[in-house]
Amino acid sequence: MSIASPKPDKKYSYADYLQWPDEERWEIIDGVPYDMSPAPSTKHQAISMELGRQIANYLRDKECQVFAAPFDVRLPLNAEKDEEIYNIVQPDLSVICDPSKLDEQGCKDAPDLVIEIISPFTAKKELNEKFNLYERSGIPEYWVVFPKFNVVVVYSLDDEGRYQKSGEFTSDQVLSTKLFPGLEIKLEDVFR
Repeated sequence: MSIASPKPDKKYSYADYLQWPDEERWEIIDGVPYDMSPAPSTKHQAISMELGRQIANYLRDKECQVFAAPFDVRLPLNAEKDEEIYNIVQPDLSVICDPSKLDEQGCKDAPDLVIEIISPFTAKKELNEKFNLYERSGIPEYWVVFPKFNVVVVYSLDDEGRYQKSGEFTSDQVLSTKLFPGLEIKLEDVFR
């Protein structure tokens, strides 16, 4: 049985999240709920599908897997029990290489790569709250896709655990990364 949607003046956990209506999509960052409405645009969906396809093709016969939203990623910052986790996000795409992080609910702990596709409704959250959360959580790479400009910006953790811009790729380039040697994302196909 689900309960009413969250109120903005309370800190929420994964236990609360599991009680919310199934037809609503939410994320929680540091206990603050974020509504995931409206649904992504068709361009957003096309970009997500093509990125996911190219990554999945590369990962064939490898230990890693790619997952598309909606897919819950629970990010404990300490050793919290599931119900006490205050960070639950749904990146557009997540790559997880450690199968022990996967369960029936999604992923618990940091994926190896998260990709967010920016929309006018999500830009502030993706570039501020999620950027900081992903950095704190130790996610090795964070790709930010800007559909309006046909650009992907790649952030990689440095030795101090801080994100540094490690690349900016446009639609006429091929995106490659040290994290996954041999992966080549043809951005012309992504932004077609």
